[in-house]
Amino acid sequence: MKPQARRQAIMDLLMDAGSASVDDMASRFDVSRMTIHRDLDELEQAGLLRKTHGGASIQSSPQFESDFRYREKIATAEKHRIAAHAAGFIEPGQIIIIDDSSTAGALADYLSAIRPLTVITNNLGVIGKLSGVNGITLISLGGQYNKRFNGFFGIITEEALRAVRADIAFLSSSAIHGASAFHQDQEVVQTKRQMMRSAARTHLLVDHKNSASPHCIS
Repeated sequence: MKPQARRQAIMDLLMDAGSASVDDMASRFDVSRMTIHRDLDELEQAGLLRKTHGGASIQSSPQFESDFRYREKIATAEKHRIAAHAAGFIEPGQIIIIDDSSTAGALADYLSAIRPLTVITNNLGVIGKLSGVNGITLISLGGQYNKRFNGFFGIITEEALRAVRADIAFLSSSAIHGASAFHQDQEVVQTKRQMMRSAARTHLLVDHKNSASPHCIS
């Protein structure tokens, strides 16, 4: 197996299991432990996983936010209960912002019952769900696509947000400490902050509390 294919297979394994040991991966892919360490170093430098003692993980930590494909599979029932409750704050005719998170993104499944609406989002999953839905005016925020977060970020995204105004912004975050929300990625933080500035009010949607992450959103 070529290195690129093996590294993709490592990511596929972690997407299913969340974590794996170096010994298990070396046996599974029939390579040396040193080869697996080199693969993990490359994937960690790309921001796709975090190395742990004796292995690797894509589960979130205070310094690392997991891939959206993994987060979408976690606490799905809780996220949909939160989204269904959050939908109760929306009235037909309003303009809402939905961020890149899987928790806020679950709102897309509940919006057809509240039409007409205008939805502003950088979340590619939400864009895919709502594109072409009658009664929903969809405004997708441009910017640089981030595969790990499945959303658009950067200067273009922030400039687009400065040009719009919304009734409500629905955001989520990887960690809560006291009255502050945190995220591990500074670029994501900047986008979320601008979403808050562009909305008359903001609802924070969280399914559990984690330890604080490096960058404060609010």
